[in-house]
Amino acid sequence: MTYKDNAVKDLRIAYIGGGSRGWAWTFMRDLALEPALGGTIVLYDIDKEAAKANEIIGNGISEREEAVGKWKYIVADTLKEALTGSDFVVISILPGTFDEMESDVHEPEKYGIYQSVGDTAGPGGMVRALRTIPMFVTIAEAIRDYASRAWVINYTNPMSLCVKTLYHVFPQIKAFGCCHEVFGTQKLLAQIAERELGIADIKRDEIIVNVLGLNHFTWFDSASYKGIDLFPVYRNFIEKHFEEGFEEKDKNWMNSTFSCAHRVKFDLFKKYGWIAAAGDRHLAEFMPPIYLKDPETVASWKFGLTTVAWRKEDLKKRLEKSKKLVSGEEKVELIPSGEEGILLIKALCGLTRMISNVNIPNTAGQIPNLPASAVVETNAVFSRDSIAPIFAGNLTEDIRQLMLPHVMNHEDVLKAALTCDYDITLRAFRRDPLVTCSKDDADKLLHTMITNTKKYLPDGWNSKIN
Repeated sequence: MTYKDNAVKDLRIAYIGGGSRGWAWTFMRDLALEPALGGTIVLYDIDKEAAKANEIIGNGISEREEAVGKWKYIVADTLKEALTGSDFVVISILPGTFDEMESDVHEPEKYGIYQSVGDTAGPGGMVRALRTIPMFVTIAEAIRDYASRAWVINYTNPMSLCVKTLYHVFPQIKAFGCCHEVFGTQKLLAQIAERELGIADIKRDEIIVNVLGLNHFTWFDSASYKGIDLFPVYRNFIEKHFEEGFEEKDKNWMNSTFSCAHRVKFDLFKKYGWIAAAGDRHLAEFMPPIYLKDPETVASWKFGLTTVAWRKEDLKKRLEKSKKLVSGEEKVELIPSGEEGILLIKALCGLTRMISNVNIPNTAGQIPNLPASAVVETNAVFSRDSIAPIFAGNLTEDIRQLMLPHVMNHEDVLKAALTCDYDITLRAFRRDPLVTCSKDDADKLLHTMITNTKKYLPDGWNSKIN
């Protein structure tokens, strides 16, 4: 990297999953809006044609006058080619297809098990992990061999297990996971504070929070705005508005598959005294089926079950959009996404310093009453070639007990995925709070789900499911 005028314009970033028809465009536009960074983005994807489409789209963005960050987008044929010489590696992949995800999400419904996302916890998250971990083993080995000094940013779910796999394969890796769920809760607190305190235009990043937990099951034990403790404000709001929840500006849970009225968050605050800091759809999957008993119960809590049929229909729209972006019929709108990935790259280059939430192993004891081997989400300080995790403190015992089954499952699922061990998988499967069916039914369900995803599993599973 060459530094000049408080900028680095010769960065090389490998993007694994560079054929993405969604997140990649967000990444491209944030890069285009950052004047202090520039260089080369190397796109690698098993779908090479999708990567080539993004090469055209990315270079088209860079050529625009309003793009102050200038990048050259190229496509690599191999992981080795993509990674060699990289300063940063971004991983954003879909493990399998939506056909496999259809089984992850909807097969358990035959046993009365409902999932609102199915990519992190629950039966769906677990089976998704079984096909994701072998892919991350390959990626981690390649990073070790061709880009050992690069910083690695993961956006793929299940986040905790993806990051855990990277460190298991290559313990010296400089990897971390980024997730925007904390930002959503900061925005919620900002809007509630505006309403309750009569203060206008509070910015999301002005809400100062202490973050601790697991990805998608993260909590705040403190939150403030310019010295004002927001816990009493949040508590008072919940007391007045628990039943109707909170409808965000321009969002309604009934007409958006990803929105909610935050009633699950509010209920968890009433029960445990901390602010749960993820979307209700994610939070619900870490709990026993209090909120996910059945579709009617889900509706009463004012969030939705994201169907895979919706995802498939949305993919059709994004494929069509990709064609229009390639042809020039449409252009990527250059507005900030609100994500912090580019700001973190900038900080790691030494051009600034910032604090953000991050998913990394608990080896510094960020959360003392969770195992050191757990991948936890806390705040960290990002600066030149450094991530320094901030001491977050202990979880309350009640919240720790909610997390422990998932922490144990991360250990078991990683081991099971690496060794193709059905019995360990079944043990983890039955430990998940959402799996309330009988042992025999859990066995039948798991067998079916693994069979449905075997195309993306190592050959070692064949003897276990026949």
